[in-house]
Amino acid sequence: MNSRLTKDNHSKQSLKALDAIKKKLLGKKLNYREIYTLMDEISHERLGPILTTYFVAAGFKEGFSQQELYHLTQAMAETGARLHFKGIVADKHSTGGLAGTRTTMILVPIVAAAGFTIPKNSSRAITTPSGTADTMEILAPVVFTPKEIQRIVQTVGGCIVWGGHLGLAPADDVIIQVEEPLSFESFDKIIVSIMAKKIASGATHLILDIPVGKTLKINHFKDAEIVADKFGYLAKRFGIKLAVDINQAFEPAGHGVGPLLEARDVLKVLEQRPDRPFMLEAKTLRLAGKLLNLCLSDNKKKDTGKSGEELATEILTSGKALEKMQQIIRAQGGNPHISVENLRMSQMKYEVLSSQKGIITTFNNKNLTIIAKILGAPTDKKAGVYLVRRIDERIDKNDILCILYSSDKWRLKEAVETLQHVPIYQLS
Repeated sequence: MNSRLTKDNHSKQSLKALDAIKKKLLGKKLNYREIYTLMDEISHERLGPILTTYFVAAGFKEGFSQQELYHLTQAMAETGARLHFKGIVADKHSTGGLAGTRTTMILVPIVAAAGFTIPKNSSRAITTPSGTADTMEILAPVVFTPKEIQRIVQTVGGCIVWGGHLGLAPADDVIIQVEEPLSFESFDKIIVSIMAKKIASGATHLILDIPVGKTLKINHFKDAEIVADKFGYLAKRFGIKLAVDINQAFEPAGHGVGPLLEARDVLKVLEQRPDRPFMLEAKTLRLAGKLLNLCLSDNKKKDTGKSGEELATEILTSGKALEKMQQIIRAQGGNPHISVENLRMSQMKYEVLSSQKGIITTFNNKNLTIIAKILGAPTDKKAGVYLVRRIDERIDKNDILCILYSSDKWRLKEAVETLQHVPIYQLS
Protein backbone atom coordinates (compact mmCIF):
# COMPACT_ATOMS: atom_id res chain seq x y z
CA MET A 1 0.00 0.00 0.00
CA ASN A 2 2.78 2.41 0.99
CA SER A 3 4.73 1.75 -2.22
CA ARG A 4 1.56 2.49 -4.27
CA LEU A 5 1.08 5.79 -2.38
CA THR A 6 4.73 6.67 -2.99
CA LYS A 7 4.35 5.93 -6.71
CA ASP A 8 1.18 8.06 -6.86
CA ASN A 9 2.95 10.93 -5.11
CA HIS A 10 5.90 10.68 -7.52
CA SER A 11 3.49 10.67 -10.48
CA LYS A 12 1.71 13.77 -9.20
CA GLN A 13 5.04 15.51 -8.61
CA SER A 14 6.25 14.57 -12.10
CA LEU A 15 3.07 16.06 -13.60
CA LYS A 16 3.62 19.26 -11.60
CA ALA A 17 7.21 19.41 -12.86
CA LEU A 18 5.97 18.92 -16.43
CA ASP A 19 3.46 21.76 -15.99
CA ALA A 20 6.28 23.99 -14.70
CA ILE A 21 8.41 23.25 -17.77
CA LYS A 22 5.49 24.06 -20.09
CA LYS A 23 4.93 27.32 -18.19
CA LYS A 24 8.60 28.30 -18.56
CA LEU A 25 8.60 27.42 -22.27
CA LEU A 26 5.73 29.90 -22.68
CA GLY A 27 7.92 32.60 -21.10
CA LYS A 28 6.07 32.76 -17.78
CA LYS A 29 7.70 33.10 -14.34
CA LEU A 30 7.85 30.15 -11.95
CA ASN A 31 7.11 30.32 -8.20
CA TYR A 32 9.18 28.60 -5.49
CA ARG A 33 6.96 25.52 -5.20
CA GLU A 34 7.19 24.89 -8.96
CA ILE A 35 10.96 25.37 -8.98
CA TYR A 36 11.45 23.17 -5.89
CA THR A 37 9.38 20.40 -7.51
CA LEU A 38 11.53 20.63 -10.65
CA MET A 39 14.82 20.53 -8.70
CA ASP A 40 13.59 17.63 -6.57
CA GLU A 41 12.58 15.62 -9.65
CA ILE A 42 15.87 16.41 -11.43
CA SER A 43 18.06 15.69 -8.38
CA HIS A 44 16.46 12.25 -7.96
CA GLU A 45 16.74 11.66 -11.72
CA ARG A 46 13.00 11.03 -12.05
CA LEU A 47 12.39 13.63 -14.74
CA GLY A 48 14.51 11.96 -17.44
CA PRO A 49 17.09 13.52 -19.78
CA ILE A 50 14.60 14.71 -22.43
CA LEU A 51 12.40 16.74 -20.07
CA THR A 52 15.49 18.00 -18.21
CA THR A 53 16.84 19.22 -21.55
CA TYR A 54 13.54 21.04 -22.23
CA PHE A 55 13.85 22.84 -18.88
CA VAL A 56 17.50 23.78 -19.54
CA ALA A 57 16.60 25.04 -23.03
CA ALA A 58 13.64 27.05 -21.68
CA GLY A 59 15.88 28.73 -19.13
CA PHE A 60 18.53 29.43 -21.74
CA LYS A 61 15.99 31.02 -24.10
CA GLU A 62 13.93 33.08 -21.65
CA GLY A 63 16.37 33.57 -18.77
CA PHE A 64 15.22 33.93 -15.17
CA SER A 65 14.02 36.87 -13.09
CA GLN A 66 15.96 37.77 -9.92
CA GLN A 67 13.27 36.14 -7.79
CA GLU A 68 13.45 32.97 -9.90
CA LEU A 69 17.25 32.92 -9.55
CA TYR A 70 16.83 33.13 -5.77
CA HIS A 71 14.28 30.31 -5.78
CA LEU A 72 16.43 28.15 -8.09
CA THR A 73 19.50 28.62 -5.88
CA GLN A 74 17.55 27.90 -2.69
CA ALA A 75 15.85 24.80 -4.16
CA MET A 76 19.11 23.43 -5.57
CA ALA A 77 20.80 23.76 -2.17
CA GLU A 78 17.83 22.36 -0.22
CA THR A 79 17.36 19.22 -2.35
CA GLY A 80 20.83 17.89 -1.43
CA ALA A 81 23.26 17.37 1.46
CA ARG A 82 24.85 20.31 3.31
CA LEU A 83 28.13 20.85 5.15
CA HIS A 84 28.20 22.66 8.49
CA PHE A 85 31.09 24.65 9.95
CA LYS A 86 31.27 27.24 12.73
CA GLY A 87 32.23 30.89 12.32
CA ILE A 88 33.68 32.40 9.15
CA VAL A 89 33.77 29.95 6.24
CA ALA A 90 35.80 31.28 3.30
CA ASP A 91 35.40 30.11 -0.29
CA LYS A 92 36.52 30.97 -3.81
CA HIS A 93 35.10 30.31 -7.24
CA SER A 94 35.82 31.18 -10.84
CA THR A 95 33.35 31.38 -13.71
CA GLY A 96 36.10 29.56 -15.59
CA GLY A 97 36.88 28.78 -19.19
CA LEU A 98 40.59 29.55 -18.85
CA ALA A 99 42.98 26.59 -18.85
CA GLY A 100 46.22 26.51 -16.87
CA THR A 101 45.24 28.97 -14.14
CA ARG A 102 45.21 26.87 -10.97
CA THR A 103 44.85 29.65 -8.35
CA THR A 104 42.63 27.65 -5.95
CA MET A 105 45.39 25.24 -4.88
CA ILE A 106 47.59 28.16 -3.80
CA LEU A 107 44.82 30.33 -2.35
CA VAL A 108 43.36 27.62 -0.07
CA PRO A 109 46.56 27.02 1.97
CA ILE A 110 47.19 30.79 2.18
CA VAL A 111 43.73 31.48 3.63
CA ALA A 112 43.87 28.42 5.93
CA ALA A 113 47.32 29.51 7.17
CA ALA A 114 45.78 32.91 8.00
CA GLY A 115 43.47 31.06 10.41
CA PHE A 116 40.24 30.94 8.41
CA THR A 117 38.20 27.83 7.58
CA ILE A 118 38.16 27.10 3.82
CA PRO A 119 36.55 23.78 2.79
CA LYS A 120 37.02 23.91 -1.00
CA ASN A 121 35.04 21.40 -3.01
CA SER A 122 36.01 21.63 -6.65
CA SER A 123 34.92 20.19 -9.97
CA ARG A 124 36.66 17.91 -12.40
CA ALA A 125 37.29 19.16 -15.94
CA ILE A 126 34.14 20.13 -17.85
CA THR A 127 35.30 22.63 -20.47
CA THR A 128 39.07 22.71 -19.71
CA PRO A 129 41.82 20.04 -19.88
CA SER A 130 41.97 19.83 -16.08
CA GLY A 131 39.75 20.84 -13.19
CA THR A 132 41.05 21.69 -9.72
CA ALA A 133 40.04 18.22 -8.49
CA ASP A 134 41.96 16.56 -11.38
CA THR A 135 45.08 18.57 -10.52
CA MET A 136 44.83 18.08 -6.74
CA GLU A 137 44.52 14.33 -7.35
CA ILE A 138 48.15 14.38 -8.49
CA LEU A 139 49.10 15.30 -4.89
CA ALA A 140 46.43 13.54 -2.79
CA PRO A 141 43.10 11.70 -2.93
CA VAL A 142 40.10 14.00 -3.50
CA VAL A 143 37.09 11.69 -2.96
CA PHE A 144 35.64 11.87 0.56
CA THR A 145 32.31 11.66 2.37
CA PRO A 146 30.85 14.81 3.99
CA LYS A 147 31.83 13.41 7.44
CA GLU A 148 35.43 12.86 6.31
CA ILE A 149 35.57 16.41 4.93
CA GLN A 150 34.33 17.79 8.26
CA ARG A 151 37.14 15.86 10.02
CA ILE A 152 39.86 17.01 7.58
CA VAL A 153 38.80 20.67 7.84
CA GLN A 154 38.55 20.55 11.63
CA THR A 155 42.09 19.10 11.73
CA VAL A 156 43.94 21.41 9.29
CA GLY A 157 41.53 24.25 8.54
CA GLY A 158 40.97 23.52 4.85
CA CYS A 159 40.69 20.94 2.09
CA ILE A 160 40.68 20.66 -1.71
CA VAL A 161 38.29 17.86 -2.63
CA TRP A 162 36.05 16.76 -5.49
CA GLY A 163 32.47 17.87 -4.90
CA GLY A 164 30.89 15.74 -7.62
CA HIS A 165 29.70 12.87 -5.42
CA LEU A 166 28.97 14.72 -2.16
CA GLY A 167 25.32 15.27 -3.01
CA LEU A 168 25.65 19.05 -2.69
CA ALA A 169 23.10 20.68 -5.02
CA PRO A 170 22.68 17.35 -6.91
CA ALA A 171 20.24 18.80 -9.48
CA ASP A 172 23.10 20.89 -10.80
CA ASP A 173 25.21 17.80 -11.53
CA VAL A 174 22.35 16.27 -13.56
CA ILE A 175 21.84 19.53 -15.49
CA ILE A 176 25.60 19.69 -16.26
CA GLN A 177 25.36 16.23 -17.88
CA VAL A 178 22.62 17.59 -20.17
CA GLU A 179 24.49 20.78 -21.03
CA GLU A 180 27.94 19.30 -21.67
CA PRO A 181 27.21 17.63 -25.06
CA LEU A 182 25.45 20.81 -26.22
CA SER A 183 28.43 22.97 -25.14
CA PHE A 184 26.25 25.78 -23.89
CA GLU A 185 25.74 27.22 -20.45
CA SER A 186 23.71 30.35 -19.75
CA PHE A 187 25.03 33.05 -17.43
CA ASP A 188 22.02 32.48 -15.14
CA LYS A 189 22.85 28.79 -14.92
CA ILE A 190 26.51 29.54 -14.02
CA ILE A 191 25.35 31.89 -11.26
CA VAL A 192 22.81 29.48 -9.76
CA SER A 193 25.25 26.55 -10.00
CA ILE A 194 28.01 28.36 -8.12
CA MET A 195 25.83 29.95 -5.44
CA ALA A 196 23.87 26.76 -4.69
CA LYS A 197 27.09 24.83 -4.06
CA LYS A 198 28.52 27.64 -1.91
CA ILE A 199 25.36 27.70 0.23
CA ALA A 200 25.42 23.89 0.55
CA SER A 201 29.11 24.12 1.57
CA GLY A 202 28.27 26.59 4.35
CA ALA A 203 30.23 29.51 2.83
CA THR A 204 29.91 32.89 4.57
CA HIS A 205 32.63 34.86 2.71
CA LEU A 206 33.29 34.38 -1.03
CA ILE A 207 35.74 35.72 -3.62
CA LEU A 208 34.44 35.39 -7.17
CA ASP A 209 36.94 35.38 -10.05
CA ILE A 210 35.38 36.46 -13.37
CA PRO A 211 37.95 36.23 -16.20
CA VAL A 212 36.91 37.99 -19.41
CA GLY A 213 38.33 37.23 -22.86
CA LYS A 214 37.50 36.45 -26.48
CA THR A 215 37.89 32.69 -26.07
CA LEU A 216 36.55 32.36 -22.50
CA LYS A 217 33.04 31.69 -21.11
CA ILE A 218 32.47 35.43 -20.63
CA ASN A 219 33.63 37.47 -23.63
CA HIS A 220 32.65 41.05 -22.74
CA PHE A 221 33.02 43.27 -19.67
CA LYS A 222 29.36 44.35 -19.88
CA ASP A 223 28.34 40.68 -19.49
CA ALA A 224 30.77 40.30 -16.58
CA GLU A 225 29.13 43.28 -14.85
CA ILE A 226 25.67 41.73 -15.34
CA VAL A 227 26.91 38.43 -13.87
CA ALA A 228 28.56 40.25 -10.95
CA ASP A 229 25.35 42.18 -10.19
CA LYS A 230 23.29 38.96 -10.12
CA PHE A 231 25.86 37.30 -7.85
CA GLY A 232 25.70 40.35 -5.59
CA TYR A 233 21.91 40.12 -5.40
CA LEU A 234 21.98 36.41 -4.47
CA ALA A 235 24.86 36.81 -2.01
CA LYS A 236 22.89 39.54 -0.20
CA ARG A 237 19.71 37.40 -0.10
CA PHE A 238 21.62 34.46 1.40
CA GLY A 239 23.78 36.53 3.77
CA ILE A 240 27.12 35.81 2.07
CA LYS A 241 29.82 38.51 2.06
CA LEU A 242 31.04 38.76 -1.56
CA ALA A 243 34.06 40.27 -3.30
CA VAL A 244 34.22 40.19 -7.10
CA ASP A 245 37.37 40.29 -9.24
CA ILE A 246 36.59 41.03 -12.91
CA ASN A 247 39.81 40.65 -14.89
CA GLN A 248 40.89 40.54 -18.52
CA ALA A 249 42.59 37.26 -19.42
CA PHE A 250 44.44 36.93 -22.71
CA GLU A 251 46.29 33.70 -21.84
CA PRO A 252 46.73 31.17 -19.00
CA ALA A 253 48.41 32.57 -15.89
CA GLY A 254 50.40 29.36 -15.44
CA HIS A 255 52.96 27.66 -17.66
CA GLY A 256 51.34 24.23 -17.72
CA VAL A 257 47.99 22.93 -19.03
CA GLY A 258 47.00 19.42 -17.91
CA PRO A 259 46.82 17.82 -14.41
CA LEU A 260 50.49 17.07 -13.74
CA LEU A 261 51.83 20.19 -15.44
CA GLU A 262 49.42 22.38 -13.46
CA ALA A 263 50.35 20.62 -10.19
CA ARG A 264 54.00 21.45 -10.94
CA ASP A 265 53.03 25.12 -11.37
CA VAL A 266 51.25 25.10 -7.99
CA LEU A 267 54.22 23.55 -6.18
CA LYS A 268 56.68 25.93 -7.88
CA VAL A 269 54.72 28.89 -6.49
CA LEU A 270 54.29 27.37 -3.01
CA GLU A 271 57.99 26.39 -2.92
CA GLN A 272 58.92 29.85 -4.30
CA ARG A 273 61.05 28.41 -7.08
CA PRO A 274 62.89 30.96 -9.28
CA ASP A 275 61.21 29.51 -12.42
CA ARG A 276 57.69 29.71 -10.94
CA PRO A 277 54.85 31.25 -13.02
CA PHE A 278 54.79 34.82 -11.69
CA MET A 279 51.47 35.67 -13.41
CA LEU A 280 49.81 32.80 -11.53
CA GLU A 281 51.37 33.93 -8.25
CA ALA A 282 50.27 37.56 -8.75
CA LYS A 283 46.67 36.61 -9.61
CA THR A 284 46.42 34.25 -6.62
CA LEU A 285 47.74 36.89 -4.21
CA ARG A 286 45.24 39.43 -5.53
CA LEU A 287 42.30 37.00 -5.09
CA ALA A 288 43.53 35.77 -1.69
CA GLY A 289 44.01 39.39 -0.60
CA LYS A 290 40.43 40.32 -1.46
CA LEU A 291 39.06 37.25 0.33
CA LEU A 292 41.21 37.91 3.43
CA ASN A 293 40.04 41.54 3.50
CA LEU A 294 36.44 40.26 3.68
CA CYS A 295 37.26 37.78 6.45
CA LEU A 296 39.41 40.19 8.48
CA SER A 297 36.68 42.84 8.43
CA ASP A 298 34.48 40.40 10.39
CA ASN A 299 37.22 39.07 12.69
CA LYS A 300 39.24 41.87 14.24
CA LYS A 301 41.16 39.40 16.45
CA LYS A 302 43.10 38.18 13.40
CA ASP A 303 43.70 41.71 12.06
CA THR A 304 47.44 42.40 11.93
CA GLY A 305 47.13 45.90 10.52
CA LYS A 306 48.19 44.64 7.09
CA SER A 307 46.01 44.58 3.97
CA GLY A 308 44.72 41.20 2.85
CA GLU A 309 47.20 41.06 -0.03
CA GLU A 310 50.14 42.00 2.22
CA LEU A 311 49.15 39.22 4.62
CA ALA A 312 48.75 36.72 1.76
CA THR A 313 52.20 37.67 0.38
CA GLU A 314 53.81 37.27 3.80
CA ILE A 315 52.22 33.83 4.29
CA LEU A 316 53.39 32.69 0.85
CA THR A 317 56.96 34.03 0.98
CA SER A 318 57.55 32.83 4.56
CA GLY A 319 56.79 29.22 3.66
CA LYS A 320 53.64 29.08 5.83
CA ALA A 321 51.43 28.41 2.78
CA LEU A 322 53.65 25.49 1.72
CA GLU A 323 53.57 24.11 5.26
CA LYS A 324 49.76 24.37 5.34
CA MET A 325 49.48 22.68 1.92
CA GLN A 326 51.64 19.82 3.22
CA GLN A 327 49.25 19.47 6.18
CA ILE A 328 46.25 19.39 3.82
CA ILE A 329 47.94 16.80 1.58
CA ARG A 330 48.72 14.62 4.62
CA ALA A 331 45.17 14.95 5.98
CA GLN A 332 43.78 13.88 2.58
CA GLY A 333 46.03 10.80 2.48
CA GLY A 334 48.81 12.05 0.18
CA ASN A 335 52.58 12.32 0.61
CA PRO A 336 53.25 15.67 2.36
CA HIS A 337 56.88 15.62 1.19
CA ILE A 338 55.98 15.60 -2.51
CA SER A 339 57.89 18.21 -4.48
CA VAL A 340 58.32 19.43 -8.07
CA GLU A 341 61.15 16.92 -8.60
CA ASN A 342 58.79 14.03 -7.77
CA LEU A 343 56.39 15.00 -10.55
CA ARG A 344 58.01 13.48 -13.62
CA MET A 345 56.60 14.54 -16.97
CA SER A 346 55.95 12.09 -19.80
CA GLN A 347 59.02 11.12 -21.81
CA MET A 348 56.96 11.36 -24.99
CA LYS A 349 56.98 14.98 -26.04
CA TYR A 350 57.09 17.26 -29.08
CA GLU A 351 58.63 20.72 -29.19
CA VAL A 352 56.55 23.12 -31.30
CA LEU A 353 58.87 25.53 -33.15
CA SER A 354 58.01 28.91 -34.59
CA SER A 355 57.90 28.93 -38.40
CA GLN A 356 58.70 32.63 -38.52
CA LYS A 357 60.26 35.58 -36.75
CA GLY A 358 57.93 38.07 -35.04
CA ILE A 359 55.95 39.05 -31.94
CA ILE A 360 53.24 36.89 -30.37
CA THR A 361 50.04 38.94 -30.61
CA THR A 362 47.23 36.48 -29.89
CA PHE A 363 46.70 33.38 -27.77
CA ASN A 364 43.73 31.06 -28.50
CA ASN A 365 42.50 29.37 -25.31
CA LYS A 366 39.88 27.28 -27.15
CA ASN A 367 42.50 25.81 -29.48
CA LEU A 368 44.77 25.16 -26.49
CA THR A 369 41.97 23.15 -24.87
CA ILE A 370 41.38 21.16 -28.08
CA ILE A 371 45.06 20.23 -28.35
CA ALA A 372 45.39 19.32 -24.66
CA LYS A 373 42.34 17.05 -24.84
CA ILE A 374 43.65 15.34 -27.98
CA LEU A 375 46.86 14.66 -26.04
CA GLY A 376 44.72 12.83 -23.45
CA ALA A 377 44.12 15.36 -20.66
CA PRO A 378 42.67 15.06 -18.09
CA THR A 379 42.37 11.22 -18.16
CA ASP A 380 46.06 10.93 -18.97
CA LYS A 381 47.45 12.85 -15.98
CA LYS A 382 50.80 13.44 -17.70
CA ALA A 383 49.26 14.78 -20.92
CA GLY A 384 49.15 18.47 -21.67
CA VAL A 385 50.91 21.53 -23.02
CA TYR A 386 53.81 23.45 -21.48
CA LEU A 387 53.72 27.08 -22.63
CA VAL A 388 57.24 28.36 -23.22
CA ARG A 389 56.32 31.69 -24.84
CA ARG A 390 53.81 34.39 -23.90
CA ILE A 391 51.91 37.25 -25.56
CA ASP A 392 54.08 40.27 -26.56
CA GLU A 393 57.29 38.20 -26.61
CA ARG A 394 59.61 38.70 -29.58
CA ILE A 395 60.77 35.42 -31.08
CA ASP A 396 63.03 34.16 -33.85
CA LYS A 397 62.34 31.41 -36.36
CA ASN A 398 62.71 27.91 -34.81
CA ASP A 399 62.31 29.20 -31.24
CA ILE A 400 60.29 26.79 -29.05
CA LEU A 401 56.72 28.06 -28.60
CA CYS A 402 55.38 25.23 -26.46
CA ILE A 403 55.96 21.55 -25.66
CA LEU A 404 53.29 18.86 -26.10
CA TYR A 405 53.24 15.87 -23.71
CA SER A 406 51.32 12.59 -23.88
CA SER A 407 51.64 9.01 -22.64
CA ASP A 408 50.31 7.81 -26.03
CA LYS A 409 52.47 8.26 -29.14
CA TRP A 410 49.42 8.17 -31.44
CA ARG A 411 47.67 10.91 -29.47
CA LEU A 412 50.87 12.95 -29.62
CA LYS A 413 51.05 12.46 -33.39
CA GLU A 414 47.39 13.47 -33.82
CA ALA A 415 47.88 16.61 -31.70
CA VAL A 416 50.91 17.67 -33.75
CA GLU A 417 48.93 17.27 -36.99
CA THR A 418 45.85 19.07 -35.57
CA LEU A 419 47.98 21.99 -34.38
CA GLN A 420 48.60 22.95 -38.01
CA HIS A 421 44.88 23.72 -38.40
CA VAL A 422 44.06 25.02 -34.89
CA PRO A 423 47.09 27.06 -33.84
CA ILE A 424 47.53 28.17 -30.23
CA TYR A 425 49.71 31.20 -31.06
CA GLN A 426 49.39 33.94 -33.65
CA LEU A 427 52.37 36.06 -34.68
CA SER A 428 52.78 39.37 -36.47
